[in-house]
Amino acid sequence: MDSKNNWFQAVWQMGALVVLSVAVALTVNTLRTQRLPLIGDFSPAARMITATGERMDISLEEAEKLFYTRAALFVDARPVEDYARGHIQGARNLPWQNVDTDFISVTSDLALDTTIVAYCDGETCESSHDLALFLRDAGFLNAQVLVNGWTLWQQAGLPTESCTSPQ
Repeated sequence: MDSKNNWFQAVWQMGALVVLSVAVALTVNTLRTQRLPLIGDFSPAARMITATGERMDISLEEAEKLFYTRAALFVDARPVEDYARGHIQGARNLPWQNVDTDFISVTSDLALDTTIVAYCDGETCESSHDLALFLRDAGFLNAQVLVNGWTLWQQAGLPTESCTSPQ
């Protein structure tokens, strides 16, 4: 009977400590001048905001306008094999996994003020986002992201090409 009471007391004390810890944490957060959010925004749009609050994502309509006015360079962040099967017409390939070795050869002829639209495939694909952040850190401050770019581009029937036959 004594060991049962000891276990009950230990569980009760752990529960009390957890409740007390949560109460103290919420009180401290309430008293802070810059409160921490209790619920985060993990949407694709929220991931496309820089540390300075600038949005990096662009719409398909904006990307299409940049494409037809030749006002941007499109960069495919997908692996070489995917790029070879098909990509946005005129896009360069800079796979995120090869960025350290291929960055200079892909960007050496570009001015730092060049508008770059990075894309990959799928709303959860982080490669284009990571690539755009990398490009911004390298000085290309006009690097943007077309979320789910390859799928959206194809569905809209916009110009594509492959390494074997342009469309």
